[in-house]
Amino acid sequence: MAEIRLQIVEMGQKARRASAALARLSSEAKTRALVAMAGALVENRDMIIRENGRDLEKARELGLSPAMIDRLALNEGTIRGISAGLSEIAALPDPVGKITSMWRRPNGLVVGRMRIPLGVIGIIYESRPNVTADAAALCLKSGNAVILRGGSEAIQSNLAIAKVLQGVLLNLSLPEAAIQVVPITDREAVHEMLQLEEFIDVIIPRGGEELIRAVVRDSRIPVIKHYKGVCHVFVDAGADLDMAVRICLNAKTQRPGVCNAMETLLVHEDIAGGFLPAAAGELRKAGVALRGCEKTREILPDAEAATEADWYAEYLDLVLAVRVVRDMDEAVAHIEKYGSLHTEAIVTRSYERAQRFLAEVNSSTVLVNASTRFSDGFELGLGAEIGISTTKLHAFGPMGLEELTTTKFIIYGNGQVRT
Repeated sequence: MAEIRLQIVEMGQKARRASAALARLSSEAKTRALVAMAGALVENRDMIIRENGRDLEKARELGLSPAMIDRLALNEGTIRGISAGLSEIAALPDPVGKITSMWRRPNGLVVGRMRIPLGVIGIIYESRPNVTADAAALCLKSGNAVILRGGSEAIQSNLAIAKVLQGVLLNLSLPEAAIQVVPITDREAVHEMLQLEEFIDVIIPRGGEELIRAVVRDSRIPVIKHYKGVCHVFVDAGADLDMAVRICLNAKTQRPGVCNAMETLLVHEDIAGGFLPAAAGELRKAGVALRGCEKTREILPDAEAATEADWYAEYLDLVLAVRVVRDMDEAVAHIEKYGSLHTEAIVTRSYERAQRFLAEVNSSTVLVNASTRFSDGFELGLGAEIGISTTKLHAFGPMGLEELTTTKFIIYGNGQVRT
């Protein structure tokens, strides 16, 4: 265990030194590195696929599920997709050095805020090797060093991708330690990483609720996280019912196994009789099983009875909880009690009720007349995302490049002294 600790501490020390160098890099230098990395991944695709094959072979021996193996697998197409993602990140505006505001004080001081990197970011994640490249690229573009600890099932793939990215850094005389993958599969490595508050500024876990809660429990470093996505759509009285059906169908079925899929449908009692049969018909065609409150089952008697646990559930599957509510007050109260601060939507024709929903619902993303599936960094124009945060310090919602920075005060004076 002492040997693991020494290795992790050394990685932290190297990352801290690298972060100081990255903070001084020009936008042109970072863009040049990312473009070169995108090309290098394609050039080294055979090596990456070979190493990924070792992970896949072990995954099959361990009896991992077909879904897990599918998330793990890399081929030429996926590698070209990862490469394209790096090229897109390279083209994004650099947030570092951006002046977010400036004002003049009565004594003549000019005060402003400038964006700066967070420093060293630790990312703990599962399964998908593409996260290694995406997260490394986002951190590099925002001037941060990164220590990546992926799942043991993807260790060879992650190390292969990191080797390619580090090779580009070396060729460009940039610090290799700006991108590091923890090479230790022992879980003790994660524990030791979470103690490095001297060297790592923030931890971002990506994965299931169990992983994230374990990271939060053990970490001495601030954690940006979301536990789960219990996302709601509220169909208001007087809503365009055809629009509401389309939105609900998309929010539930377009990709049910993700954190921004709808898990609970709330319906105003004034339109429940007309809306629910139409919505249920389309949802059932898509294979969705419905679990409803008593009022819902009066309209849809073949729906399964919902329990208290269903209102808290993140199904990540073709299952939907449905509740008929008296009014917006009850809808907002339900979201406040059972929601996870992730994403909520209202379907309404009323501007006043839309504005009220936006103001009163406390989740990180709130939509009017649109699917919850738009709660995504790429879809919102961030270009890419490192994850989604349901904590309010220091980011809330999908996190892009800007959320991987903070601000410092800058002050211009002309000899002023305080009296």
